[in-house]
Amino acid sequence: MLSHLRHVEGLLSPGGLWDRGFQFGDWLDPDAPPDDPAAAKADRTLVATACLHRSAKLTAETARILGRSSEMAEIERLRDATREAFRTAFVDDEAQRPRNHCETAYALALAFDLLDPDEIGWAGSRLAELVEANGHRIATGFAGTPCILEAPSRSGQLATAGRLLLQTECPSWLYPVTMGATTVWERWDSMLPDGSINPGEMTSFNHYALGAVADWMHRDLAGLAPAEPGYRRVTIAPQPVTGVEWAKAELDSPHGRIAVGWSREGDRLLLDVALPPGVTADVSVGDLDVHVAAGVHRLSASLDRTLPRTRTL
Repeated sequence: MLSHLRHVEGLLSPGGLWDRGFQFGDWLDPDAPPDDPAAAKADRTLVATACLHRSAKLTAETARILGRSSEMAEIERLRDATREAFRTAFVDDEAQRPRNHCETAYALALAFDLLDPDEIGWAGSRLAELVEANGHRIATGFAGTPCILEAPSRSGQLATAGRLLLQTECPSWLYPVTMGATTVWERWDSMLPDGSINPGEMTSFNHYALGAVADWMHRDLAGLAPAEPGYRRVTIAPQPVTGVEWAKAELDSPHGRIAVGWSREGDRLLLDVALPPGVTADVSVGDLDVHVAAGVHRLSASLDRTLPRTRTL
């Protein structure tokens, strides 16, 4: 990891941006022409620099866990300098928008911790406006798609994430389902609405990248996420969206199977949680805020968020 960071640091311009060398950028943006998959709305330097900051942030955390204190100062310096370079080049705080005004720019800035806390609100609102203006259809390629649901759902725009998830018009995750797909495609429109094949290259009908939506479905929609490495403690915090009546997620952890499932019953959410021995969970949804130990639990929560949360064992 450190070798990678050092290599990339050697490619940076004097201003600290990763703007040298070839970049895929937001590859296969749905607005890119079939014969030019790199012609995305998102600036390639923005995408690369945002990803470098994320890499440096993860490497710093890894070094801390491993006790590699001798390298920490080097990694943290690159992390902080990259964040500052990104903000200087791409964040217009006065106008409250990225200078590259597109969905991927907002999604990466929000998901990769490139905005200050007081900027998250306006960024989420602007992202929601862009998504609505596009008819709640996908407007991101390979770089932006993994974050396009996380960014709105964690910046106060959960309804936007829900409408993106359930969209069936092309480009969307469910458009291929309307065309009979049982796999995730490489292009949003690998098959065109008339049943013909996209004339561009890279039209695989079994590809991983756009399937990144499954991470959000596990962590946010179903609500199962690690609270610490190894899943000895988990966070269960479902975020139900309009149009979805139930969700389930399971994980075969090192300690055994962890499972969560919820369903709506009027204005309440019925929640089933199963934890193997040695695993505990912090459960938070609606007015419910509890800590539970290993075992099988049936819980109920009001989705009226104006109610105070209870805290019980």
